[in-house]
Amino acid sequence: QLQASGGGSVQTGGSLRLSCSASGGTFGDYIVAWFRQAPGKEREFVASIRWAMNRKYYGDSVQGRFTMSSDKVKNTVFLQMNSLKSEDTAVYYCAARARWHVNYYDSKQYPDWGRGTLVTVSS
Repeated sequence: QLQASGGGSVQTGGSLRLSCSASGGTFGDYIVAWFRQAPGKEREFVASIRWAMNRKYYGDSVQGRFTMSSDKVKNTVFLQMNSLKSEDTAVYYCAARARWHVNYYDSKQYPDWGRGTLVTVSS
């Protein structure tokens, strides 16, 4: 079971850090990803990490601003979000799948989802 936390309200240019942890197990060779969904928009890929290899991938809209990291002792992944913009406002979801898939950016490839956490960026 995935548990996401860390959302909140921040001003433009600010930072937030989201966390996603797995209860009842470990990430093993999982891919753990963050997606987001803004009102009236489709779910968008934000970032993912291939847990065993610590390889990370980012969506174009967040490249250079967001950083994904992991704590293997705590079995937790983090999404550090810097230089936040109003268009980053969305509900953020963490998701996981047990094995690597080349379409890691496709939400349909992830069977396990946590509850979303709302990020609001205002000027």
